[in-house]
Amino acid sequence: MRDLLSDYDNERCLIHGIGNVGRQDDGLGWAFIDWLEAEGLCPRAEKRRHYQMFLEDADLLSGMDRVLFVDASKEAGLDSFRLDPVAARYDLSFTSHALTIPAVMAICRQCFDRVPEVRLLTIRGYSWDLTEGLTPQAQANLDAAKAYCTKARARAVNAA
Repeated sequence: MRDLLSDYDNERCLIHGIGNVGRQDDGLGWAFIDWLEAEGLCPRAEKRRHYQMFLEDADLLSGMDRVLFVDASKEAGLDSFRLDPVAARYDLSFTSHALTIPAVMAICRQCFDRVPEVRLLTIRGYSWDLTEGLTPQAQANLDAAKAYCTKARARAVNAA
């Protein structure tokens, strides 16, 4: 039985944490990458941490088969976390300080004539204060996302 992370344990996969650890819950994406590294999960995947998306990320994406972005959200309707497929799409965010994942994917498709399979793991955050460390609620949401990503592996190990 495979878990979600098994799909990303290969050299042509990228797991990309977006955020800022100096802005409290905005550090959720980086915390997810920290967890992967600490646990030795997805050792063959490339892992990155950035504050935002860049035009140059289109080049990076062009060499990947599969990408998992992990980012925090202030979305009030989001209970804990959500995993969604992402489609390439130009949008009005096209500035150097506010590129969206779909816009970078569209640039990738236009410049390199290919785009990888992309998913976005969005984790609910609550505070973006200028301080390090996650709020207890955001940590609980991160823990729930981690459990979801590894639940099939745990079931397979327990069944053996």
